[in-house]
Amino acid sequence: MCSTEYIDFVCRQLAPLGEVKARKMMGDFVIYVNGKCVLTACDELCFIKQHPSIAPMMQNAEVGVPYPGAKPRYILDIDHAPDACRVITTLWEHLPYPKKKH
Repeated sequence: MCSTEYIDFVCRQLAPLGEVKARKMMGDFVIYVNGKCVLTACDELCFIKQHPSIAPMMQNAEVGVPYPGAKPRYILDIDHAPDACRVITTLWEHLPYPKKKH
């Protein structure tokens, strides 16, 4: 689980990218930037999808599983906001918007 303080910190770090929202999901959080889900926050860590567009930037990153049954993801160093924002901006361009619920 993540503390609300950690989620607030993550959102502040990503604020330069635009609208940042956190949504609680099954005890952890997903983080949206400008309407797209970009991170899963679990156990005070930020997990980001392993995608070819960010592979060069994440080549030295640790890989982990945010929750049982999830696919492995990169662990994003959220402490260094400029690098984290650069990675998220690159990935964001390749992610779809969530499907509308009817």
